[in-house]
Amino acid sequence: MTIFTPGTHVHIAGIGGAGMSGLALVLHEMGLTVSGCDSAPSSVVDSLVDRGIAVATGHSGEHLNGVDIFLWSPALSHDNEEFTSAQSRGVTMMTRAEVFGELGTSQRVVGLTGTHGKTTATSMMAHVLNASGRDYGRLLGAPVLGLGANGHYGHDGLVLEVDESYGTFSLLHPYALGVLNVEPDHLDYYGSIENLLQEFADIMTRTTGPVVMWQPDEGARAAAALARTDVITVGPGSTYDVAQQVVEKRQARFRITGPELSEDITLRVTGAHNIANAAVVAALASEVGIDGASIRRGLEAFEGAPRRFHFLGTWNGADVYEDYAHLPGEISATLTAARAGGYEHITVVFQPHRVTRTLNVGADFGPALDLADFAVVTDIYTAGEENPLGVTGELVANAVSRPVRYVSDLADIVSTLRSEVERTDVVFFLGAGDVAREAAALLDGGSSE
Repeated sequence: MTIFTPGTHVHIAGIGGAGMSGLALVLHEMGLTVSGCDSAPSSVVDSLVDRGIAVATGHSGEHLNGVDIFLWSPALSHDNEEFTSAQSRGVTMMTRAEVFGELGTSQRVVGLTGTHGKTTATSMMAHVLNASGRDYGRLLGAPVLGLGANGHYGHDGLVLEVDESYGTFSLLHPYALGVLNVEPDHLDYYGSIENLLQEFADIMTRTTGPVVMWQPDEGARAAAALARTDVITVGPGSTYDVAQQVVEKRQARFRITGPELSEDITLRVTGAHNIANAAVVAALASEVGIDGASIRRGLEAFEGAPRRFHFLGTWNGADVYEDYAHLPGEISATLTAARAGGYEHITVVFQPHRVTRTLNVGADFGPALDLADFAVVTDIYTAGEENPLGVTGELVANAVSRPVRYVSDLADIVSTLRSEVERTDVVFFLGAGDVAREAAALLDGGSSE
């Protein structure tokens, strides 16, 4: 029995965020009355309003009038006016973790998880299920190119991006789960990599149906070793064997064979990491009963995810891309894909994301950025975190062995590239913050000659 019944009024604080906006759409399509607020207008808020969801700017206790359930994120202060109003009125208060847990009891959840690649893999699975004709909903952190918004309700089940940040997946009991990778992240919350691995192991154990895992990933193997359940492996020589991998500049190909699956697949995105994502999706889809032809059609229809290896234009004959990569493993995957695709001289602009992440894994960015020929490292995009130690992006730049420049002001990126880069095949703007806005300035500026 779910508390999310038609007519229930749910109010969402921070409704314009990547996770909350999709959740608003799912609950709205389930027949609930959904309202919300956000700190400022945005295109995401506008799209929610267009769908009939009432959104206010700013926070006020008056927004809780007539509300049955108040949804909030860890980013919301406990002295926030809406938070305290919900408490005083006796409104049911729920976190995203509790919402995930509730959805898992009322719908058949097919989840994709890992410290990176989740949005991409969840988008891939949405395409596969769409190709199969199943009426699955979706909930993830970005729109699905070719299908629509990041939230949608379906009657057959829910494809869910299973987010590990701040314990979001701690109450979820999925029906089926694909594990892409595990590397150190959110250690400000988990405290240690051992605790993070145990949380991934626990969700594998809580999954009631098949669990598939990308076997070559060391972190995923470590989590699987802790899990009290059988795990189906994917990768070269695994239960679902992945072979004949070919990576080119704008596409990738591979062959996957398993108990009920044998398909040659061509992706419209590049990179060995996307082969891994697609292979986990293919294996998981096969385990939940999707036929091979639908799996192949769905994966071949996938156009990429927003801000993932997104081609923006050319500068001085070099291709310019934006990519959301903000962890060492993500950066390594992106730059390895670029090298494998034929780019010989690689330039990177990287904006570290969050103070705590930079402190916890800052040195690990060095080997990842060393895969480029030249790197520009900016100051940290704090995402609202306090910075009492005054940490800057120079911590990351100092870990890089290859030619590197630290710039404290984003406005200096373009001039730095023009003065320092004599030859390059490709420029990547990497990070989860706002660094990519400078790509437009670079492209608009034309030749540096």
